[in-house]
Amino acid sequence: MAKTRLLDSPEFRRQMVELGRAGRDPDDVAGEFEPTAQSIRHWIARADKKDGRQADALPALNAAERDELSRPWASR
Repeated sequence: MAKTRLLDSPEFRRQMVELGRAGRDPDDVAGEFEPTAQSIRHWIARADKKDGRQADALPALNAAERDELSRPWASR
């Protein structure tokens, strides 16, 4: 069986997101670890979206609101 690279680990990505959310600059984190700064920014943005965080002025939908919007119109 092939070894999984560290970058493919969800735990590693979670740690990179935590560093970014703690105020660390993705460029600095990228210099210390292997992923690019853009990858780290992408992981943070994806985690923020999943967690209902949003940088812009519009409020993010919570899980219940997303579920409601994803249901077919006929079942509403």
